[in-house]
Amino acid sequence: MSALPKAMRTMRIIALPLSRPNIPPDHGLKPHAIFNPNRMLIFYHFDLSQGNSVKTQDQSSIKRAVKWASIKAADLWAGFGKAPEGSWKLQTYEFGERIIDRIDFEELALKGVDPSLGPSITDADVTHKANEVNLSEKQSPTEALRIPLIYPPSIYASLPPTGVNEVSHPSIVHLRTLLTSREPRHRRGFWMWMAIAPLTAPFMIVPVIPNLPFFFCVWRSWSHYRAYRTSQYLSSLLDQGLITPEPSAALDQLYTSYVPSLSNIESLRSPTAPPLRSAASLQANTPNMNDGHPSHDPTASSSQPDASNVHKTSQRLLLTRKAIPQILQLFGLPQSSAADMYRAVEQVRGRLGGTSGR
Repeated sequence: MSALPKAMRTMRIIALPLSRPNIPPDHGLKPHAIFNPNRMLIFYHFDLSQGNSVKTQDQSSIKRAVKWASIKAADLWAGFGKAPEGSWKLQTYEFGERIIDRIDFEELALKGVDPSLGPSITDADVTHKANEVNLSEKQSPTEALRIPLIYPPSIYASLPPTGVNEVSHPSIVHLRTLLTSREPRHRRGFWMWMAIAPLTAPFMIVPVIPNLPFFFCVWRSWSHYRAYRTSQYLSSLLDQGLITPEPSAALDQLYTSYVPSLSNIESLRSPTAPPLRSAASLQANTPNMNDGHPSHDPTASSSQPDASNVHKTSQRLLLTRKAIPQILQLFGLPQSSAADMYRAVEQVRGRLGGTSGR
């Protein structure tokens, strides 16, 4: 039986790899590029809250006011979705939801974290919190507040060596790389949308309808700021050693069952096999390109890359929409988490060049 309170035991990060990296890698790409196909695309579900009673009294009046405003804004937006059919409120809501679907799933995951509800990153606070818990003699303060990074071990075991910080576990390396690439992007986004917001002042003269462009700029700036602060916070947790990898056999089995176009775990360890089969199928059609029928050649050459692209995309994908209900059940996640996962799967499919079939 763990000596930690229930609120602390539920802190966790769940890593859900969605696509394989390029093999062989493209060495011409910058290592910290946002959309780097040399890296595995991973959706992270963050559960870092220590409970509603933790730090409630320590929050400043400014933080409480910001939290109140965020709740009010969320309720107002939800009310737009319940407006009558054909009204400008419902049309605005539907348009806004389409915009949200286009925002990077990495940003949405990061901005959903509230660092004020998670463990403090200072050494003094880590020791103080750990001493409040009835710990065994063999348990250090860092171990008491550790946050497990749950991952499917076979997916990471199939990755080629990166040559960067091979001492750390690949799951830690991938999370740190994500934070390193996202932090400057969100810092720039915060200042950019903040600078654009005053330019929307002329829309204030439009009667009845509020200044929606202004509120959109403020929301985008706030979203980037939240993601930026979370990136800094998680990087600090990694530096403190509070995030530790934890393999999940159950999650591994789920990947084996739902990985697209693969039937067993051995295929998962052979990421170069599908392109070879694709190349063989292309080679079988090459005699038709020199058979003296030029009218047929353009059709064949124009349709073949699309089919090959979809095939390669399906072979790089690691998870489909069908697996998401099982993931929610496996980890006891709320149904509201499914929307973020579905959005991430569709975005990854689009980044790989495949169709966003549902």
